[in-house]
Amino acid sequence: MPPRPRSNLAAAAWMVAAIACFSLMDTAMKLLSARYPPLQVTLLRGAASLPFVLAWVMATAGPRSILPVRWGLHLLRGALGMAMIGCFVFALKRMPLSTAYTIYFVAPLLVAALSVPLLGEKVGPRRWTAIGIGLVGVVVVVRPGAGGFASLPGLMVLLAATAYAIAAVTVSLLTRTDTPQSMVVWFLAIMAVGAGLAAIPGWVPLQRGDAPLILGLGLAGALGQVALTAAFMRGDASLVAPLEYTGLVWVIGWDWLFWRTLPDAVTWIGAAIIMGSGLYLLRRERTVGAARSAPLDHS
Repeated sequence: MPPRPRSNLAAAAWMVAAIACFSLMDTAMKLLSARYPPLQVTLLRGAASLPFVLAWVMATAGPRSILPVRWGLHLLRGALGMAMIGCFVFALKRMPLSTAYTIYFVAPLLVAALSVPLLGEKVGPRRWTAIGIGLVGVVVVVRPGAGGFASLPGLMVLLAATAYAIAAVTVSLLTRTDTPQSMVVWFLAIMAVGAGLAAIPGWVPLQRGDAPLILGLGLAGALGQVALTAAFMRGDASLVAPLEYTGLVWVIGWDWLFWRTLPDAVTWIGAAIIMGSGLYLLRRERTVGAARSAPLDHS
């Protein structure tokens, strides 16, 4: 395929569109979590998006692009995806979207920290300081002893962010041998199969009235994936990656629209600390750090 023309403005527009789609996807998962167990929602997340993603891949890169090379890493990413979505959905049922997103924003900081033991990269004192400050922001949001770590949802979001961070680090290894198309397709497929098998003991029959919501979940996830890929193909990663923080604006709107809730003052303070440290870290790392932090899959 011919290379796409580079345009940071177009890339920014694609990234904002991608995050808007993913916020809709997460809203659908929160709505479904009221009626189905987390693992069943995880299955629906992967299975509902897979046909749309496959159609996009076949129409653009072709079937050969999804042939996997390193099966072990694909299986690991699929298992991590199952843990990531399962933990995130568990938390979504019990806390506002905006609070879950705020805690989840620690993921890029965890990616930077995990790159040291897993990839052998060097992280200087300023970057460690940014990571530490970001973790302080998480503590502010989850408020230990005041409904944070004392409650399970905050911990589950942190576990989801950790699973995401480990999966993101494996992207650095997979990109040396496998295509982005194979990473996305097999991530969804393995996650759906694994979650489906694990969900069998507690399976809840699907309600016919939820069909539009499940279809919307799959479509939003697939469109978000296409837009995310377009953003990183057309613009500088150091500009595109920080726009993921626009997700907080979207989910605050969905929280108000569907559940009439808004973040409290402490959550705003924690969000500012986490996003400030994340933006500083991206500025320090420039293109290399931002590219590593950029996801090829999304919760």
